[in-house]
Amino acid sequence: MPEDRLNRHTIRSHGAKVARAHMHDWLILLLLVIIDAILNLIEPFHRFVGEGMMTDLRYPMKDNTIPFWAVPIVAILLPIAIILVYYFIRKDVYDFHHAILGLLFSVLITAVITDAIKDGVGRPRPDFFWRCFPDGKGVFDPRTHDVRCTGDKSVIKEGHKSFPSGHTSWSFAGLGFLAWYLSGKIKVFDRRGHVAKLCIVFFPLLVAAMIAVSRVDDYWHHWQDVFTGGLIGLTIASFCYLQFFPPPYRTDGWGPHAYFQMLAESNVQTPNNNDNLYAQHEVQIVSVCIPPQREADDERVNRRDSNPTLDGSQNARNVH
Repeated sequence: MPEDRLNRHTIRSHGAKVARAHMHDWLILLLLVIIDAILNLIEPFHRFVGEGMMTDLRYPMKDNTIPFWAVPIVAILLPIAIILVYYFIRKDVYDFHHAILGLLFSVLITAVITDAIKDGVGRPRPDFFWRCFPDGKGVFDPRTHDVRCTGDKSVIKEGHKSFPSGHTSWSFAGLGFLAWYLSGKIKVFDRRGHVAKLCIVFFPLLVAAMIAVSRVDDYWHHWQDVFTGGLIGLTIASFCYLQFFPPPYRTDGWGPHAYFQMLAESNVQTPNNNDNLYAQHEVQIVSVCIPPQREADDERVNRRDSNPTLDGSQNARNVH
């Protein structure tokens, strides 16, 4: 499918039409935002933490190397900026709309799944001891030997949200989608062996991986937390990308499904109109150019009857 035809569809000419066709998708995105907000307000499950389990939960409390506010910038705004640059180059509203929609679905679905699992599992973070006992003096139930935290409630609540890592899942959801997007745009699987293209695709995944490593280095997560978070984010990103775009290794892997569907529908309508016009012209030619056979015979009979030579010969026969 020729790429130069993409220039015919811009936000001004087709943006409203494309957005209206996917209005229900944008409403679902809003619903996902509301669900994730509710999940963050819910108190997570407080898993049993015995005195003997505190050995692996005494890591020091540290600040985040990657702050919470930086994750949406890296996972959402950075991919949107790259998608916007591509739109200014190609002027294709179908690609722009579906890339933004797929990216937001990838991140928000991942966020809902991650926070739901966090609340359900309630795994303590590696620094849980200092969250639970800021003064360093452990207090445990004399009968069950479960912890009796004396720290701030909000800090303790956050201490029960270790599994899986939200930083990691968000990063792989957004940057994983970006890696899929770039692989289609630069045709990384064109079988020409350009390793530089692979480096471009792997770079967003490397950034996501380094964010995951920082969560372990900051003692906010166990390695199992970041591994699972990365798996969730990358899996959801793959599903969301393939929902809107063909696989990058295909010939038409550079454009969204909706664009090729629009071209197919327009190509189907054009031949039908031409066939109708051709049929109308054919009917007109038949009615004008082919006279009825009976009228032609009558005309020949009339000519013969009105011929004076034939009339004379006929009278001569009658005299004889």
